[in-house]
Amino acid sequence: MAQQPLSLSSIRLPVAGMKCASCAGRVERALTEVAGVTGVSVNLMTAEAVVMGICSVEALTAAVEATGFTVPAVTQVESHDLADQERRREYHVIRWRLLVGVLLLLPEWWLFHAGHDQLLGQFLLVTPIQWWVGWPFHQAAWRALRHRLTDMNTLISLGSCTAYLYSVAAMLWPTLFQTGAVSSPPVYFETSATIIVLVLLGRFLELRARGKTSQAIERLLDLTPPVACVVRQGTEQTVPLADVVVGDHLRIRPGERIAVDGVVEQGQATLDESMLTGEALPVVRGPGDELAAGTINRDGSLLMRATRVGQETVLARIVAMVRNAQAAKPPIARLADRVAARFVPAVLAVAVATFLVWYLFGPEPRLNWALLNFIAVVVIACPCALGLATPVSVMVGIGRGAEQGILIRAGDALEQAHRLDRVLFDKTGTLTQGRPVLTDWSGSLSDLERVAALEAHSEHPLARAIVAGARERCGRVGQLAVSDFQAVVGQGVVGLVDGHKVVVGTAAMLRDQGIDPAPMQQQELLLAQQGKSVMLVAIDDCPVGTIAVTDTIKPESVEAIALLKEMGIASGMLTGDTQAGAWEIARQLGIEKDDVVAGCLPQQKAEVIRQLQRAGHVVAMVGDGINDAPAMAQADVAMALGTGTDIAIESADITLMSGDPRAVVTTIQLSRATMRNIRQNLFWAFAYNVLLIPLAAGVWFPWTGILLAPELAAAAMGLSSVTVVSNALRLRKISRFH
Repeated sequence: MAQQPLSLSSIRLPVAGMKCASCAGRVERALTEVAGVTGVSVNLMTAEAVVMGICSVEALTAAVEATGFTVPAVTQVESHDLADQERRREYHVIRWRLLVGVLLLLPEWWLFHAGHDQLLGQFLLVTPIQWWVGWPFHQAAWRALRHRLTDMNTLISLGSCTAYLYSVAAMLWPTLFQTGAVSSPPVYFETSATIIVLVLLGRFLELRARGKTSQAIERLLDLTPPVACVVRQGTEQTVPLADVVVGDHLRIRPGERIAVDGVVEQGQATLDESMLTGEALPVVRGPGDELAAGTINRDGSLLMRATRVGQETVLARIVAMVRNAQAAKPPIARLADRVAARFVPAVLAVAVATFLVWYLFGPEPRLNWALLNFIAVVVIACPCALGLATPVSVMVGIGRGAEQGILIRAGDALEQAHRLDRVLFDKTGTLTQGRPVLTDWSGSLSDLERVAALEAHSEHPLARAIVAGARERCGRVGQLAVSDFQAVVGQGVVGLVDGHKVVVGTAAMLRDQGIDPAPMQQQELLLAQQGKSVMLVAIDDCPVGTIAVTDTIKPESVEAIALLKEMGIASGMLTGDTQAGAWEIARQLGIEKDDVVAGCLPQQKAEVIRQLQRAGHVVAMVGDGINDAPAMAQADVAMALGTGTDIAIESADITLMSGDPRAVVTTIQLSRATMRNIRQNLFWAFAYNVLLIPLAAGVWFPWTGILLAPELAAAAMGLSSVTVVSNALRLRKISRFH
């Protein structure tokens, strides 16, 4: 087979067989040592390794297999699916083994309590549990041992095998283990069986809970229909989605999901785009409008032309972004990784020390006490909880964000966002609508209709704003005859409208037309001080009023700024607009003048952020345009509105698909909740091991007389992992603020 070409970007590999943080650490260290690798992130939750650098898949696969794990045949597109299939396969295998284990364990417990003369029956019931039900643990432990490594499976296998083999020896050669007046030594068949079944139960519950953490991805994948109605040579035909190519024409009927990205060519319909933007309100789409795969046509019939298919659609790129973020590790995960790397050898050392102390100094029967406490120590230790503490929270948090239209590119961005104390916004298109709107007119509606009729012949953006505003106020535009239209660059327009001379422009233009602008100039000054673009209007050489156009703020922006203030985060604005215009927008939003920097060039925006960072602030930049890219690259956290340019979105750590500034608040709250959840998980994982390992070793026995039975140790070990995963799943309940 020909070797695959070297990769300059990232390679995703599913890794089968990882069960705990020690497993993930082994794989990560092995991949890091491959020549050409510049970065590695191994995620226990997603069962994937993401490798950056110049390397081949074959070299990476060999490194993984050298640690005792396997990599299924994979392409970058398929890796997540294969990892998910591996999790589901393991879930079904464990469920079947668990069922058999429980059915055998129940009569074993009955025989154990029935008396010592039932040893053979216990042996016959426990042996299948030990060697078939528990085989995955023994197999994985042996695989690790062959590579001179240890992991969670080592602890479980060692603990259960110690109890089982001792019990077999005591059953076959009881005289070797007799102490004092005890005629028959105790056996621990039920201990080995219970350890395996309880650990397997914990693993089963953990896998079931972990399956819920990937529901966000699954829901996104389910949004794409399997087939599409393609119009070819005038005939409609249903074809598999894989057969749709760029340029195909697709018919979208009411109630159907759009299969690929494209542009409307015919028809008009109301679309539900909540999967893309997180906004529940439907939007109207018609000829020339863009459509995204996964959105729903609520009514009307559309004919669209496919522009992006397969992995190039917006939906596919969102899925890829979420997967990459879920596979990444935030800096806080490094602490757990460092501990987990040394965890199992440390536990084994504690277990051996426990055995020796109890055997040398403990009460009779010393061997039995030593064995029981040795088993309890190796069984209760839980590297799983440590390994899951961070990735499970990151996975659920990022998935929850995706469901709300917040796409987080990496785990470190999720972590940084909770530390923010400054959020800087671009003005145009971020806090404002990004387009001019008619805001003021001091004349009559009939005169406004004449102005709009004249402006309809101009291509200037302000002219289009006047026409749109007049249409809303007058109900009609364009029914008046226009002649002798003339546009004067930088000054305005003049022409005859229904036989009346109409002039719309600056004071200088009116003077050139022989008209005195003085009666309107005080109003012009007042509107200009508010940052508005003002034009003077004269009809038949008589001043009739002033007309003003400006970019209005988004209704949601005021609430976003207020919510940030409540959270203790200062808001600022960086804009290329004039100071008067910027201050007026800031006044409406509740942003202090001192936090507004106007007349900013792109590099100046970045310098403002650098100065804040030097002062010790953690800064986010929220923008939507090309001019925001340098500032976003400088910021600690860069957020782009999904309604903005591709360059802004590519520069961002977090994309807010809705274009709603309040999503910034939701993002920070999501980050805070996720980091709080991670700290809770790490606390319980560390506290669990710090408190219960000494208890299992019998440290408190001289003062309290309390010892931990191996069966209870196994139950506690399984419960710790389930607790961590269940705690992370609470993040799915985080809702919007609006």
